[in-house]
Amino acid sequence: MPKLGLTMTEGLLAEWRVAAGASFVAGDVLFVVETEKIANEIEAQEAGRIETFLVGEGETVPVGTPVARLSEAPTHAVSNRDVSSEGGARVETASPKENFESKASRSAPPERNRIPATPLARRLARQRNIDLRDLTGSGPRGRIKAADVERATADRAASPVQVPEEPSQAHLETPDAARIATARRVSAAKRDIPHFYVQAEAEVSELLELRAKLNGDPRFARLSVSHLLIKAIGQALAELPETNRIWLDEGLLSLGSTDVGLVVDTDAGLRVPVIRNVAARPLDAVAQEAGDKAGRARDGTLTPQDMSGGAISLSNVGMHDVSGLIPIVNPPQSMILGVGAERGLFRPDADGNPVLRRELTVWLACDHRVLDGALAARFLARLTTALEVPLALLRPVPEGPQNA
Repeated sequence: MPKLGLTMTEGLLAEWRVAAGASFVAGDVLFVVETEKIANEIEAQEAGRIETFLVGEGETVPVGTPVARLSEAPTHAVSNRDVSSEGGARVETASPKENFESKASRSAPPERNRIPATPLARRLARQRNIDLRDLTGSGPRGRIKAADVERATADRAASPVQVPEEPSQAHLETPDAARIATARRVSAAKRDIPHFYVQAEAEVSELLELRAKLNGDPRFARLSVSHLLIKAIGQALAELPETNRIWLDEGLLSLGSTDVGLVVDTDAGLRVPVIRNVAARPLDAVAQEAGDKAGRARDGTLTPQDMSGGAISLSNVGMHDVSGLIPIVNPPQSMILGVGAERGLFRPDADGNPVLRRELTVWLACDHRVLDGALAARFLARLTTALEVPLALLRPVPEGPQNA
């Protein structure tokens, strides 16, 4: 039983195309294997003779299981065969179905999945990397012949776009310990945390103008959009402290500091350092800590303390020019904000006239054990307001919760 896909572990032998005792040549279809999606005709790689069947039609067996015993073909191997003008051969002996009536019922593959073609046509198509599904057969009932493959080969040679002769080869790679740990973590998060999502667009024209002005002062380090987003997230946490909580087995834990994680892409995978006490500190201090920890994440010098704490993280993929991201909560945190690239688009103003806007799409993924939809919506509204009226990012946050 051949392995016809990376995840295939067993196959159904749907039909034998040769009889016990029959001879065959290279390219003949010996049997048909059905997988979950398609019926596959298995061709002989060299000439031979079927001595006896080991697996009957309708049986499902693991990959690698012998399905027949072969014997060497004699010199008159095709004496009982009808050899076509194209060099292929068609078995004329009776079906071996009766040999297996006590073992399995006949199960023919779906006709809609089969492509009628001569063995020689299949072999040529495989050698020249031509998909038989793209061809129209000139033989009886649309059967694809070698001449059809030759014609397709000539048409492709005349085209400026050349298909590679050899497909890329798949290979199995063993992940390192860090990537395995990440895989287990996100799998558990998606399985165990009841996620829900809220989404909004923030008009960021004023935010980008403010950033440009602040970056015009050479005495200070440059600010990124992520730095401004971190500051806005911290202020939203301070204004709605009931969102600054995480779920523990013992109960809900309210955090006393507005800490915000930053997802950083590194050669070793994603790392999430945490920026401390964001709401109470100046924007430049927040940006400096974020830049320092992002650099240490890429250098591999973060400590466990650098990556602990906080109820929320920021995952900004705008530098990859995608419009949005729906992320997975990073436990034990209860929220994560996904942000895409800024887009220019027209929106109607109060009078219905089109106005050019510069918008960010933001997705907030939440742990439903900690937040409900209304609270998450209020948090996202506070955040988008801070981005649209960015001067508030330069001011201290009033203590205590604010009216929604």
